[in-house]
Amino acid sequence: MLFPVMRKKKMKEKKVLSVSLGSSRRNHRVTLDLLGVRVIVNRLGVDGDKAAFSRILRENDGKVNVFGLGGVDLYLRAGKYRYLIEDVSRLLRGVRHTPVVDGGELKQVWEREIPRYLVENAGMELAGKTALFMSGMDRYGLAEGLAREGCRLLIGDMPFALGIPIALRKLWTLRFLSVLMMPVLRRLPINVLYPTGAKQDEQRGRFPRYFERADIVGGDFLFINRYRPNVLPGKIVITNTVTAQDIEELRSSGVKTLVTTTPDMGGRSFGANVLQAIFVALLEKKPEEIPAEEYLKIMQELGFTPRIMHLGG
Repeated sequence: MLFPVMRKKKMKEKKVLSVSLGSSRRNHRVTLDLLGVRVIVNRLGVDGDKAAFSRILRENDGKVNVFGLGGVDLYLRAGKYRYLIEDVSRLLRGVRHTPVVDGGELKQVWEREIPRYLVENAGMELAGKTALFMSGMDRYGLAEGLAREGCRLLIGDMPFALGIPIALRKLWTLRFLSVLMMPVLRRLPINVLYPTGAKQDEQRGRFPRYFERADIVGGDFLFINRYRPNVLPGKIVITNTVTAQDIEELRSSGVKTLVTTTPDMGGRSFGANVLQAIFVALLEKKPEEIPAEEYLKIMQELGFTPRIMHLGG
């Protein structure tokens, strides 16, 4: 008697494509097995070429499960306020089928919890420390979480983005100014709001006195790297999207502790847009149908935690 051959059930597969206006030198591809699903993640940078950015999105529309937007945000955010960036919206006009996320919703809910995790699970003392952000609008959730743990804030949207040498100290001030500024900022070209292409590799130290006063430097790594001084002795850096080379450069600059808000995936940490795109693919829902609590729940289910690296300093 012949016995039936038992075929192994094929694992469900999802594809996530992060298209970035940033450098192609930071491209990365990784395959992850998560919750019984194989997720193929690909990050493609276009070196600031908007036409290529838009073309790649159009060519892959309907061929991947979720797009992540890297090197750009679709919205400017501060608390409950959200304004569509017109320049980015124009680049997405050819996308009809594949959902698009920029990581903003995940940053708001997940990064707000990072400081609590560092205190309760990693034994870090944050109360009384000063935390500098290049952009509070970009990392409002993280700033809010640090303030909740007793940190003093230096919010650098005005000096670093606008060249006005006045750092804000309160989130309510940022929210108030955001209501006034966002309707104007949303109409600016994206390269004015965020370094793209070759500009991501440029270092132009700016307002070093704010770095000197800070114990913690938080926010987008490209912002930090663009404006930081050559040395950051004893600092804690809380960021994301770092490569092995970035880590060694931070070590050389004297950084004491590096915290990445997203976990290591194939030798590097991806941006929040990639992580959110992965979750949307796994949940098989439209991004607008996913409440904040569901992102936190799937993070816990996957066992994702911040990566903490003690570099010396």
